[in-house]
Amino acid sequence: MSQAPGRGGDSTDGYGHLQLTTLPGWRGFVTEIPAVPELLPEAIWSGLADDKRACYDDDRIDHHSQLLVVQTPTIRQVITSGRRLIQMNKNAHYGRCGLMVSGSARTGKTTALTQLGKTVEVIHRRRHPNSSSDIPVIYITVPPAATPKMIATEFARFFDLPISTRSNITDIADAVCGVSIDAHVTLVAVDELHNLNTATRVGAEASDTLKYFSERIPATFVYAGISLERTGLLSGPRGEQIAGRFGMVRTGPFGQNQEWTALIAALEDSLRLHRHRPGALTRLDRYLHQRTHGMIGSLLWLIRGAAINAVLDGTEKITKKGLDAVDADFTSQSPRPPAT
Repeated sequence: MSQAPGRGGDSTDGYGHLQLTTLPGWRGFVTEIPAVPELLPEAIWSGLADDKRACYDDDRIDHHSQLLVVQTPTIRQVITSGRRLIQMNKNAHYGRCGLMVSGSARTGKTTALTQLGKTVEVIHRRRHPNSSSDIPVIYITVPPAATPKMIATEFARFFDLPISTRSNITDIADAVCGVSIDAHVTLVAVDELHNLNTATRVGAEASDTLKYFSERIPATFVYAGISLERTGLLSGPRGEQIAGRFGMVRTGPFGQNQEWTALIAALEDSLRLHRHRPGALTRLDRYLHQRTHGMIGSLLWLIRGAAINAVLDGTEKITKKGLDAVDADFTSQSPRPPAT
């Protein structure tokens, strides 16, 4: 290996967005603590010079473009299940068990997966403060129409391992497994698993490659993807083996209940708007459910958009009229998805 894992390569996409599928990007995500802007007192805010007001507004727009990660019941379930499996697999030499996170689009699968990874890494750093060279978590995404070599290359890319055009899959896999063992990897998070088409020979071989890594790397594997139980991944002899070793957490839309209202309240508490009245959003819980079909991704889209508009147009509050002005994502405009 010509350089230490993670020292080379770009950790962002050129626009400042972290690439979680690289080690520097993942570590940046784990250690990132977004600054939450404070609302200025009325007298100071109204007296800001134009340039300072623009900077102040830009900070609030940046904040509203992200908002906070709400610890939903699904996220808590994935974190609890993942941590339990890590402990159960700690001394297993073979037949380690894993977890799948499956559901419709925009139901929080990636958020749950990355929050599990972040939790595992933070706990590891706290317990082993002098083990800076450890890499407790790997996070990769499955490319579309993935081949076995593409899967192996994604692992190598996370570590920033040098891969030449002449490297074969065996060379890549050996390097990845060697680094994973040396770095004490305990969790491998694999996102977008629905990109594996096991109905084709290449897709089936790519699935076998993931299984090979799970046998060679003494870690807990957690997969996430859209409706994984319907993709063919769990059918046939290969699927039976996966189904026998993996539990499943299903994500789905929120019902119009107390959890939905609590989610809206948590998002409302994170707003930084001068004219917004507390409780105005929670009183619109029924309307928000109708607009989003209970999809957390669609809800975030709607509230983020309305909050940014409120800063840009100077209204400084979110109202039903303001929410109506935000174009809904296609998912929330489509018929209500079936329960998963």
